[in-house]
Amino acid sequence: MPETGKKLIIAIDGHSSSGKSSFAKAVAAEMNYLYIDSGAMYRAVTLACMERGLIRGGEVDGEELADLLDNIEISFRKRPGSPLAETYLNGVNVEERIRAVDVSSNVSPVSRYREVRKKLVALQREMGKERGIVMDGRDIGTVVFPEADIKIFMTAEPAIRAQRRYLELREKGMEVNYDEILANVNERDRIDQSREESPLKRASDALLLDNSHMTPGQQMIWFRNLLDELKILNQSGYADNH
Repeated sequence: MPETGKKLIIAIDGHSSSGKSSFAKAVAAEMNYLYIDSGAMYRAVTLACMERGLIRGGEVDGEELADLLDNIEISFRKRPGSPLAETYLNGVNVEERIRAVDVSSNVSPVSRYREVRKKLVALQREMGKERGIVMDGRDIGTVVFPEADIKIFMTAEPAIRAQRRYLELREKGMEVNYDEILANVNERDRIDQSREESPLKRASDALLLDNSHMTPGQQMIWFRNLLDELKILNQSGYADNH
């Protein structure tokens, strides 16, 4: 059980398109904690590489990347009146820029570098020193915060995750093919689980949340029940309601 009187670190890991970010944001709002999007940090590094011209033909200049990492600062700042935070790169708000298609297409080659993951894991741990955070990703409960107070591993059936992604993209006006999306979901699972550096896996003490047949509202009911079981006060950030 989390230590009495201390704000918590909540780690949420899981498969691609399992709804981690949406759930993590809702949990942060519920607890009045800061939500940290670990994926945004890799996107920020990717943007920095692009601005320095370090990515050419899909390949990253590894030597210059190492120098770049020593001279970038990534931080999150809360939006006024919201638990959500926006991403800053060297003091500049890049929240919208890092979501662009060109950044998305270059994240994978950048994030494969051990130096990048080492740098960002150190930053993520630093952000957790004040506690009171919800962070989602693929190695938060296993690598970044192995001692997190609450660990949740999210998943859903691949076909359902693909269908959710398909509908999301269609709502954005994109012409997409369900079979291609399903193939991509399965391939991402394979890559995430088999990569040498920080592979995706469920921590031994992580609670499993299979949301294959759950609505977002039902997922939050599940989380509130978890808080009740752990005797954690809702929306306070402090443990033990005795």
